[in-house]
Amino acid sequence: MNLFRPLSALLAAVTLAVSLPASAAERIPVVASFSILGDIVANVGGDRIAVTTLVGPDEDAHVFQPAPDDIKSVSRAKLVVVNGLGFEGWMERLAQSANYRGDIVVASAGIKARERVAEDEHEHADHDHERHHHGKDDPHAWQDPQNVIVYARNIAAALAKLDPAGADAYRKNGEAYAAKLQQLDSWAAAQFAQVPDAKRKVITSHDAFEYFGARYKVRFLAAQGVSTDSEPSAKEVATLIRQIRSEKIKALFFENMSNPKLLQQIARESGVTAGGKLYADALSKAGGPAPDYLSLMRYNIGQLLDKIRLN
Repeated sequence: MNLFRPLSALLAAVTLAVSLPASAAERIPVVASFSILGDIVANVGGDRIAVTTLVGPDEDAHVFQPAPDDIKSVSRAKLVVVNGLGFEGWMERLAQSANYRGDIVVASAGIKARERVAEDEHEHADHDHERHHHGKDDPHAWQDPQNVIVYARNIAAALAKLDPAGADAYRKNGEAYAAKLQQLDSWAAAQFAQVPDAKRKVITSHDAFEYFGARYKVRFLAAQGVSTDSEPSAKEVATLIRQIRSEKIKALFFENMSNPKLLQQIARESGVTAGGKLYADALSKAGGPAPDYLSLMRYNIGQLLDKIRLN
């Protein structure tokens, strides 16, 4: 009889339990601030984590008001992940209300933020000066897939710090996701390269696409600033309508989490038929066309290409 067998079996079981993904035991609770970020976190964390998203699909993080359930989610979390760049102005108060003492990871750390569009970047300086002269950072960095690669690396590092036993899994997940992002970026660049620069003009509700525009050389114009919680003046709207008419811009899009009234007015007064819907700051629900970040980008790109070719 081997007296050491029970001890050996116990050690083997302990080793196996440590190496198993969290799906076989209790997953690590992680909170992400909004749906797009939640998807990125889930791709990196895999089955070792359970992600709760505060601002869900088709919801607007700019005007988010935390509910009691959100406070509970943050209080139970082992890690909180935010976009940063001023996007979640409500997060500090929420963390305090939840008595959260863990790390808050800024996914955009290390990314060079774009300032809100400078007045000399567009032909109509007066219009743009009034909209953008405040000089704050544009938070919508995820609109460039190269930035999301940085997000994934930051998230992988934070998860590895929290859960060293899963460090290798997080690294591999992050690398696999980065490869998909690189493939997406290459495909997108090739698609837009087939469209003349002069046709790459788009009207949207608010300034959520400057990183996208810089990456793929698409010019985005919007009546609102980087936050949907801003109201353009009548003069700004009138100037934008004149610009649409004079430049014969045909690509006009609503956004999934924005009130369509303003764009409906602009479309009506400029004589432009609105295109489809773009997913700017939020994913679609599970049955929609943009239930994850990769699908969101491919869907938006397809919508944009169909319309800008008409310009």
